Amino acid sequence: MLRLAFEGLTEKLTAAFKRMRSKGKLTEADVKEAMREVRMALLEADVNFKVAKEFTSKVTEKAVGSEVLESLTPAQQVIKIVNEELIALMGGEQARIASPNRPPCIIMLCGLQGSGKTTHAGKLARMLKGEGHRPLLVAADVYRPAAIEQLKVVGSKVGVPVFEMGQSDPVEIARKGIAEAKLHGYDMVIIDTAGRLHIDENLMQELKDIKATVEPHEILLVIDAMTGQDAVNVADSFNGALGIDGVILTKLDGDTRGGAALSVRSVTGKPIKFVGTGEKLENLEPFYPDRMASRILGMGDVLSFIERAEQQIDERKAMELEQKIRSSQFDFSDLLDQFEQMRRMGPLRQLLSMIPGMDQQIGDQEIDERQIDRTMAMIKSMTMEERTHPKILNAGRKRRIAAGAGVKVEDVNRLIKQLEMMQQMFKHIGGGGKKRIPRRHFNK
Repeated sequence: MLRLAFEGLTEKLTAAFKRMRSKGKLTEADVKEAMREVRMALLEADVNFKVAKEFTSKVTEKAVGSEVLESLTPAQQVIKIVNEELIALMGGEQARIASPNRPPCIIMLCGLQGSGKTTHAGKLARMLKGEGHRPLLVAADVYRPAAIEQLKVVGSKVGVPVFEMGQSDPVEIARKGIAEAKLHGYDMVIIDTAGRLHIDENLMQELKDIKATVEPHEILLVIDAMTGQDAVNVADSFNGALGIDGVILTKLDGDTRGGAALSVRSVTGKPIKFVGTGEKLENLEPFYPDRMASRILGMGDVLSFIERAEQQIDERKAMELEQKIRSSQFDFSDLLDQFEQMRRMGPLRQLLSMIPGMDQQIGDQEIDERQIDRTMAMIKSMTMEERTHPKILNAGRKRRIAAGAGVKVEDVNRLIKQLEMMQQMFKHIGGGGKKRIPRRHFNK
């Protein structure tokens, strides 16, 4: 089962707030007891000790006032304060990339070796290209074996050119990369600099030299959320020596306790600008403190869910699907399309966690991602005629489909029954029944 960042913290906070709600009226002692639990939950999530202490002190100070304790919903008021302070802790507002008056915007990526810097250079380039920019990747990591080749592969996958000069001087590569961008009209330059296994003087001096030469508008540090407080210490060191403008926090989808995301801003004074949420090149998202606070408190993140859906759902196909639903022509090919689009949005448990209240309903239940794969395999084992006209699926055809998908005939029968039920429901919605849903309920 995919374990999401903050999952343990969310569970503990939910339990603490549930106990608070059960008391109805709250006393100052109740609030302080709840905040002790919150502080322990934050520490267990690997949040910096000083940050956790200051956070709970601020919440306690605001929550023990008469306006809160004597209100009709004191527990809800305390949760509201916690939410507001979490948002403030992570920076308050979304931090955007600097926009210079004259392009190109120069973005310098730095970080330790193994943090995912080169991959995230590609992810960032893909995101910027999707926003209408013309990015250029610059290969200035000349020490790590195959780093230049890796960046070229990543650049090819996202359709972004890579400027490289082989194993020459990184400062000169960066300088000529900027000149190349100006010459050919690229408005964003992403420089992939060298990393080290640990911070040393040579690394920092090289980064300082590149900074002095190209004068980047953004210096973004790539850090691995899996390393917890070590990530925060690395951020603090880089900021002290180089001066960073923001952070890209990677592997936030992994088995991490999430403490780095809650500590970086307080310790360094620099915002998290992007988060890596998976291994695929599309798995990079802007960091929204308010949305992250909602997810931590188990309130979901509907806006991110909608945005992810909008990025992956083909508008033309959505319109075609609407017409098929209206004319009761929905078939297995359409169902396969829906599964494939959902797959591109990310792991099912990750999607469900964005829906308010769903985390509590799911609890520790296993989400069987393989069931979707098995369903897709059954549909792919059908001929186009069988997908369009399921009624021709006789016993022999069902056995062939089951064998091709590695499932039982009973599974094929169940899938056929599910499609029939969906067709009946869509027929009712589309106008085949007495009840008709107004057009505004469909995708436009």
